[in-house]
Amino acid sequence: MRTLGISILWMAAASACCFGQQWEFGGLGGAGFLNNVNVSSPAGSATTGFQTGLAAGAFFGQNLYAHISGELHYEYFQSGLHIKSGGQEATFSGNAHALHYDVILHTNKKGSRTQLFVAVGGGMKIFRGTGTEEAYQPLYQYGYLTKTQQLKPMADVGAGVRFTLARNVYLRTEFRDFISPFPTQVIAPAPGAKFGSILQDFVPMVALSYEF
Repeated sequence: MRTLGISILWMAAASACCFGQQWEFGGLGGAGFLNNVNVSSPAGSATTGFQTGLAAGAFFGQNLYAHISGELHYEYFQSGLHIKSGGQEATFSGNAHALHYDVILHTNKKGSRTQLFVAVGGGMKIFRGTGTEEAYQPLYQYGYLTKTQQLKPMADVGAGVRFTLARNVYLRTEFRDFISPFPTQVIAPAPGAKFGSILQDFVPMVALSYEF
């Protein structure tokens, strides 16, 4: 019975891999617009977060079924650190890297040159401060912009449209929301200060892909 069960599992896996299997590889680019979080402190109030910046990346996908696909994504975000209060702003260069897997639910592409899709997934995001630390930083009473890095879990949701340009060549326009806990080691609260906890990165993107 054990041998029969193992054989059935192998056959099921082989059938899934062979049934309508297609692969897709693409590159993407866009811009990230991040929300600021509120800072409450004995010194007053402020906002902190990451600046708007360019985003670029690549993805590799597997299309197994008529309406379900899976994709592995990597994105690089150029986004500096900042704290703002009362017309003052402290800034620090930085970036982030995201790696995540998404389940894609889409309309059937047969007979149509456009395909609507939604995506939901999760992974991790590494936040990095890359500037030069100095002895005095403006607005230090609210927080510290540091030259360090921090790994955080991340969820993402999105939606978009895929257009057929030529045989097996596609253009995608999409909008993603990357959601993660705020990295309080990269932007560290000052003593007595409290930060908001959730960071969202709203990213419109355009992608070019090839299916084989």
